[in-house]
Formats: sequence, structure tokens, C-alpha cells
Amino acid sequence: MDPNNKVLLTKEGLAEIKHEYDGLVGVKRPAAVKRLADARELGDLSENSEYAAAKQDLAFMDGRIIELEDILRMAKLISKNHTKSIVDVGSRVVLHVDGKKEEFMLVGEWEADPKEKKISHESPLGKALMGKKVGEKVEVEAPAGKVLYKILEIE
Repeated sequence: MDPNNKVLLTKEGLAEIKHEYDGLVGVKRPAAVKRLADARELGDLSENSEYAAAKQDLAFMDGRIIELEDILRMAKLISKNHTKSIVDVGSRVVLHVDGKKEEFMLVGEWEADPKEKKISHESPLGKALMGKKVGEKVEVEAPAGKVLYKILEIE
């Protein structure tokens, strides 16, 4: 991660990352270390699949812990005091697309979850919406072709 770039997070997103980090460091990693120690006691390490799996799991966990530490160190909390007149990170936006209403929340890239209608400000739609006002239209290139969105509300 580039140390000059900030990781934009909502209050909820920051809490989720802290919760995951605390769970890994306080519960899952100690259990993985014990599993590795127990597997080591089973004998010949060259033919011990449990040892190899435990070692791999611990390495993956350590990598994720380092990644989460980087995110927490570079986190910049998104202010809830944003204006409702233009789309910004942290905004909830109601759009008209293909004859129906869709609601999205613009978040930082680490919080993006399309299933939850949380889109990154770096996504094609997120980039197109940034700085726009109610009533404006944006066109976004999608795999199925260009899609036209009209901004109905900004919260």
C-alpha cells in the first residue's frame, strides 16, 4: 500500500475492520499457533499434512493481519457532515435507472460491497456520480453497454 494514500472508511466500515483485526489477533491467530504446535508434535514434518495446512493457514492469517494494520494506520474517517447538495463519499444516492429507483451508498474501496449496494467512489459509477447534483444525469459504460442514471436524491 502506498503510505501517501489514505484509506477512506465510514464509521461502520472502520468498526468492521477493527472487529476483524481484534478477532484475528485475539482469537484466531492464537488458535492457529496452537494447531501448528499440536501438528508439529505428530512427528515427521515432511509427511505431515496437518502441519503443512496449519502452517499455511497461519501464514495467510498473518498476511491478513498485516493488511488490516496497514488499513487502520492509513484510515481516514469519512465525515457524516457532507453536504446533501452534491454527491460525495459517504452519500446515499437514489438514482433512476431503466424505469426503476436504485439506492446506493458511496464508500471507500475497502468497504465496497455491491450486494449491499455500497459502491466505491473509485468504481465507474462512483466516479461518474462524484460531485454531481440532484437532477443531473450520468452515463456509465457497463458490460451490456452504456447505462444512463438520473440523480433523484442525495442523503
